[in-house]
Amino acid sequence: MKTIIVERTLLEPVAASTMAERVASGSACLDAHRVRFVRSLISSDGLRVICEYQAPDAETVRLANRKLGLPFDRVWAAESFAAAPSLET
Repeated sequence: MKTIIVERTLLEPVAASTMAERVASGSACLDAHRVRFVRSLISSDGLRVICEYQAPDAETVRLANRKLGLPFDRVWAAESFAAAPSLET
């Protein structure tokens, strides 16, 4: 499974609780496409959202989001890394 990032720009602000409801209501569709929701980050103005998924590929996430009627700007595969520890004392 790969880490897939979805970027969304919304026309109206959205609350975290609303996003959580949308994820819950779409879980069967995500499961059917072997897509697992990991987390979302919402801008303080509620107009931009970044969602992280685990899925076979980006196209599978695009398909699931289209079927759920969720708008998106971009969908892309990502790799994670951690910052190196500081050497300063």
